[in-house]
Amino acid sequence: MNKETSIIDVDSEEEITNNPESDLQEQLHVDKKFTLEDLKPAFIDRYTKLIGEENFACFKEFSSKYIKKTIRVNTLKTTVDEIKRRLETDWILEQVPWCKEGFWIKYRHGERFDIGNVPEHQLGYFYVQDAASMIPPVVLAPKPGEIVLDLCAAPGSKTTQLAQYMNNEGLLIANDSQGKRLSALGLNTQRCGVRNILITKMDGERLSQKEMFDKILVDAPCSGTGTIRRNYKIIEMWSPHLVSKLSGIQYKLLSNAFNALKQGGELVYSTCTLEPEEDEKVVSRLLENNPDADILDINLDIKRSPAIMEFDRQKYDPRVSKCLRIYPQDNDSEGFFVAKIKKLE
Repeated sequence: MNKETSIIDVDSEEEITNNPESDLQEQLHVDKKFTLEDLKPAFIDRYTKLIGEENFACFKEFSSKYIKKTIRVNTLKTTVDEIKRRLETDWILEQVPWCKEGFWIKYRHGERFDIGNVPEHQLGYFYVQDAASMIPPVVLAPKPGEIVLDLCAAPGSKTTQLAQYMNNEGLLIANDSQGKRLSALGLNTQRCGVRNILITKMDGERLSQKEMFDKILVDAPCSGTGTIRRNYKIIEMWSPHLVSKLSGIQYKLLSNAFNALKQGGELVYSTCTLEPEEDEKVVSRLLENNPDADILDINLDIKRSPAIMEFDRQKYDPRVSKCLRIYPQDNDSEGFFVAKIKKLE
C-alpha cells in the first residue's frame, strides 16, 4: 500500500486510552476545547449536507466530549466474572450492550488513575479498546478451527478479539503492510496469550490468494472522521482529495480480500470514518463487480443511523441499506461503519 497518503493512525488505542482522561488534550498537542471553528468550511458544508443541520450539531457536540474508557475482557486468560470480581472495588463497570466481554469503566474514587497500570492489564486479562471498535469482530464471529485473515491487523485490538472468539483454535493470519506497526501487534498478541496466529507483512493491495479463507476482516485504513473526539489532528488532515484517494485504496483491499474468501465464506469490511466514499460507495462497487457477493443483515443491540444510499449525485446499490452506520452521538462512542459480506456458493 502506498503509505505516502496521509492516514491518521486512529487505532493506537493502547497509547491514548491508557492515560488519564484529563490529559487527553495534552497528549494530542491540543491546547483548547474542540469547537466548530476548528473544522474546515468544506468539512462543515459536506457533513451538514450528509446528515442535516440538527444531526451535525449533535455530531459536533459529541466530538468535543471526552470519550468514555472501555475495556474488553480477554477470555483466553480469564473470565468476565473474574475481572468483575478483581476490579469492582475500585472501578464501576457498565456493560457494552453489543459485546458481552466489553465494559465502559470509571474509577470510583475520583482521583485520576490509569487503567493501563493495573496488573490485570499488564497480564493481558483485558484490552483497552473503544466500544465501537469491538463491533467488527463480533459481527464476523469466527469459530474455533476456521482459517481467518485479519488483513489490516496492527496494533492488534481486533486481532486479539478474533483470537478469543476462535479460542486459540484454527489459524489466524494477522497481516499489516507497515513494519513499524508489526512490533506492537506482536507484543499485544503475546500479552493476550494468542497462540493460533501467524503474523505477516504484506501489501493488502497485492493480496493474490484465491478462495483460501473461511472469514476475513478488512478494517481498512481511513480518514478517521468518526474518531475526532479521540484525535483532533484528523481535522487538520481531512480533505476531499484524501477521502477520494483512500476510497481507491480501500476498494483494492476489499476486492482482493473478497477474491481470497472461500465460497460460502463471510467478510467484514469496517472503517472508523463516516465518509460515504470510503464506506457505502466501496461496498457498492464490490457488489456491482461481483455477482457472487451479497450483504448480510447485522443484528446487534445498538442504536444505528440509516446507511447513505446516495451522495454527491451517485446512487449506491440498494443492498448497502443493510450496512451498519453509527455516529458518535448514537451510542456515545466513536463513529463506525460495518458491512458483512458473503460469497455465494
